[in-house]
Amino acid sequence: MWNMRKLSFSSKRRNEVKDENKYTESEEENVCIIDWEVRPGGLLVQKRIGVSGEANFVAGPMIKIKVSYDSCYHDLTVPAESTFGDLKKILTDRTGLHPTVQRLLFQGKEKDSNECLHIAGVKDTSKLILMEDPASKEMKKIQDNSVSCEAIAQVKVEVDKLSHRVVTLEEAVLKGMKVEDMEFVVLSELFMIQLLTLDSIESDGEARTQRKEEVHRIQSLIDMLDNFKARNSNLISNCAGTSLVTTKWETSAPNRLQQSTKITQEWELFD
Repeated sequence: MWNMRKLSFSSKRRNEVKDENKYTESEEENVCIIDWEVRPGGLLVQKRIGVSGEANFVAGPMIKIKVSYDSCYHDLTVPAESTFGDLKKILTDRTGLHPTVQRLLFQGKEKDSNECLHIAGVKDTSKLILMEDPASKEMKKIQDNSVSCEAIAQVKVEVDKLSHRVVTLEEAVLKGMKVEDMEFVVLSELFMIQLLTLDSIESDGEARTQRKEEVHRIQSLIDMLDNFKARNSNLISNCAGTSLVTTKWETSAPNRLQQSTKITQEWELFD
């Protein structure tokens, strides 16, 4: 699909009205709309309406220019009489930058959007520099940092919930209660998921610091789980009725110990 560009300007049009072989002329001001089409390769073509009412495209004198942005170069072919504003619209498709945050520099000077290329001295093979407006760039950085901090905060909430489970398992192991190994495995995997979530969050400044702290916290909790799991494996299950039963990550009260049977023996005394 071709991307259509529209420019408007004021002009006067004379309408001739024929009435009984007499002509009267009237002058009125109208707004004429000119459509622009961006073809593959950055070619900007003007669309005009002919006498027959059919659309036809008039390119006019074309020039090839090179625009530098970041570490990339964009080769464009545009009408020599187009404006820097037209050029910004084309560059939006190439760079993703909105025209309002673009700054085009030619021969070391920033150019106004309404200024024409040929008037500014832009010719064939000319080179321009595209920069993002510093204020907009800083604002975008602040917004991105805010989004990152919010995402990290959500991870903290999930880790807090999982950490309560770690405390429950710790208490059970310290009391000598036998815990199913799957409890440690599942919990460790849930912590790993949170680590992967943190790794996918792009962060800078304060957000980077928060992410680093949360990563260390999760790693510490995983180490604790590994220690508890090893200690749990070494427990000697001398009470078959002692176990930790969980349902949907909720800890239920441990079963009561079965009452032991009292065994008595009679001893015979010899003189």
